[in-house]
Amino acid sequence: MPEASTGTAPAAANAPRSLAEALRARDDVALAALLHARPDLLNPVPGDVTQLATRAGTRASVVRALDRLDRFALQTAEALAVAPDPCPYPVLESLLTGGEDEAARAALPRALGTLRDQALVWGDDDRLRLVRTARELLAPSAQRPSPTGLGPTVAEATSGMSPTRIQEIVAAAGLPATHDPVSAVAALTGLFTDQERMSALLDEAPAEAHQVLGRLVWGPPYGEVTPNPAPPVRWLRDRGLLLPASARTVVLPREVALHLRGGLAHRRTAPVAPPVGVDREHRPQLVDANAAGQALAALGTVEELVKSWEHAGPAVLRAGGLAVRDLKRAAATLDTTEAQAAFWIELAYAAGLLASDGETDERYAPTPAFDDWTELPPAERWSALATAWLPATRTAGLAGEQDAKGRTLSVLGADLDRSAAPEVRRRVLDLLADLPEGGSARPDTLLERLAWERPARGTSDLRARLAHWTLTEAEVLGVTGRGALSTFGRALLEHRDPAPLLAPLLPEPVDHVLLQADLTAVAPGPLRRPLAEVLAVLADVESKGGATVYRFTPGSVRRALDAGHTASDLHAFLAEHSRTPVPQPLAYLIDDVARRHGHLRVGAASSYVRCDDDAMLGEILADKRSAGLGLRRLAPTVLAAQAEPGALLDGLRAMGYAPAAESRTGDVVVARADAHRTPARRAPVPVPDGPPVPDATLLGAAVRAIRAGDLAATAVRKQPASEAGGQAPAPAPGELPLTSAAETLATVQAAALTGSAVWIGYVNADGAASQRVIAPVRVEGGFVTGYDHTADEVRTYALHRITGVAELAEDQV
Repeated sequence: MPEASTGTAPAAANAPRSLAEALRARDDVALAALLHARPDLLNPVPGDVTQLATRAGTRASVVRALDRLDRFALQTAEALAVAPDPCPYPVLESLLTGGEDEAARAALPRALGTLRDQALVWGDDDRLRLVRTARELLAPSAQRPSPTGLGPTVAEATSGMSPTRIQEIVAAAGLPATHDPVSAVAALTGLFTDQERMSALLDEAPAEAHQVLGRLVWGPPYGEVTPNPAPPVRWLRDRGLLLPASARTVVLPREVALHLRGGLAHRRTAPVAPPVGVDREHRPQLVDANAAGQALAALGTVEELVKSWEHAGPAVLRAGGLAVRDLKRAAATLDTTEAQAAFWIELAYAAGLLASDGETDERYAPTPAFDDWTELPPAERWSALATAWLPATRTAGLAGEQDAKGRTLSVLGADLDRSAAPEVRRRVLDLLADLPEGGSARPDTLLERLAWERPARGTSDLRARLAHWTLTEAEVLGVTGRGALSTFGRALLEHRDPAPLLAPLLPEPVDHVLLQADLTAVAPGPLRRPLAEVLAVLADVESKGGATVYRFTPGSVRRALDAGHTASDLHAFLAEHSRTPVPQPLAYLIDDVARRHGHLRVGAASSYVRCDDDAMLGEILADKRSAGLGLRRLAPTVLAAQAEPGALLDGLRAMGYAPAAESRTGDVVVARADAHRTPARRAPVPVPDGPPVPDATLLGAAVRAIRAGDLAATAVRKQPASEAGGQAPAPAPGELPLTSAAETLATVQAAALTGSAVWIGYVNADGAASQRVIAPVRVEGGFVTGYDHTADEVRTYALHRITGVAELAEDQV
């Protein structure tokens, strides 16, 4: 940032007369700073400084720049929008400080420097100018009130008033009559801006009139009146202290409001960013331990979620996204709220662990990347999740709300991207990182700071909600612990690998469980993968936490037998991995289920049931619940059914039996469902918030190109001769020269022979026009090759793309 203005600099003789001149006077470092702060100006790279200034004044670019100002810089721009144009520095200072606010006076040079750096303000301290588009956006109007609460000037408010009425107001205010409306308005303005005369006029006002002015002084400045207003309002209206805005509306003129305010443009200024203090302090080790526990729980949650979708994932809605009923099922599976389930689903999607399979009956399923992810060490798995979360623009918190068209936003839908999310997320974590290690902040102080840094209307509510969601998500993910940034969370924020810092904090996976007599098993920590996979089939998870509790049931044991395990396998497995003896009730449960498992056999006839115990078959036939299966006895040990084998298996199991499926050869079929995977899928790409910030290489090249184009555009050319023999007019600044093809060829050939430089206009293959200063050295084959002074290198140009050529004055190169 250049040195701050002090307001005491004398007027320079060569003061810039336009934004283009002000930008041209900048050095390369300041020009690069402008392009870095406003990257939208680089697309495409401006041909010269004039194009850069024009683009910097376009509405879209100015709106984007204003949206990124902090509160005091924006208040400074708002004050300039209601100040005289141009505005001397002391006038601006008075509008913001009232002559008493020392904090605002000290902060004004910084704010003004920010506006100058971003080309929103130009001119010396005695002639400050807000760019025209910014003034139009920030100046008050009836349709768009100013954030200052000020209304139009006297001249603006009386622009449509009859000359007679203006003279009546001048007379009622005690001013002498004038010969024309312009001088009358000037006289009235002079009265309202004269402190002594204005105070004397207000001293004559009724007390009720002061109350009316008090209601309008800080805005909005408009008020409704009846056709026959009360005497206080009539007194103010007759003297121009209130001016008509419409048939039933009056407005307080800006000059009057500023007098009543003591010259202040804002009721309150915010020159200093609100501090984010420490709310609570924790030991850093405690923060890291708490965050590591959350990180481990997050890994288990994501893995459980994705695995629950690998056999029969939820269907993709026709409009895209997840149905509400499927979100409820996912919340029940994870034993959490729907909002939390939405976050975990979106996180897994952002990390590329699940996606739609693209089939005709499109469903969500794990991706091949999920299998690779599960093989990584826990710390690296968490790092993959966290690095996907930090830059993600997917905003799970919006799920269930409605868009502008009244459509409900669904999880994994196409309308959940919010480009501001990564910037808010990172800024919240940056503010936490500025606190001492182990320190947490109150959420309201964080929100106040964010609102000061980006106070733009229309986006502050979304940014506040994004900040709330960031704090919640960072805590459940393990980036923070007890509200404070963890050590590995700080590494993530600094673009370092957090895995080495997290790994020592995570417990080592254990290879054993503790079997209880109540048919439960306690896992004292995270289980090694082979043990966890088998135990997940053999038992149901009853509770999670530091120690996971599994419960054995007849259904879970039958599930293990269906998967191909035998009773002896299960006994050996439990004996091997239990630090306690296998309880007798669990051994009895396994043997009892195994003894009944497969006693009934179901095969495809359409389907059938066979059993060596004909009494059991008779019992099934007599059971009313079997009526829907269409059973009939074919032989003492065989029943035929109309139902399909799968439906028959489910029906018999619902009746309390434990049938097994068999193949055509009579062998037991192992009912192990194949895990479904999508084709290879890439993780979703975050939606950018405008053009990317250019790097140093691109900035340097862009500045060189702008300087080169400016050199060509401002080079002094010889006056071309006209066909009639006189001097033809030279092209206006910024216009390309126009000459015939024959004249162009002759001029560049002559320049190549004499070694002189020429000025050309050139249109490239993309249709972009530019001006160049070249010294031709060779002209052949429809091309001219020469040293390009503007680019400082040798280049070749197609002759048919040269719009025209002109000779330069002898002292130009």
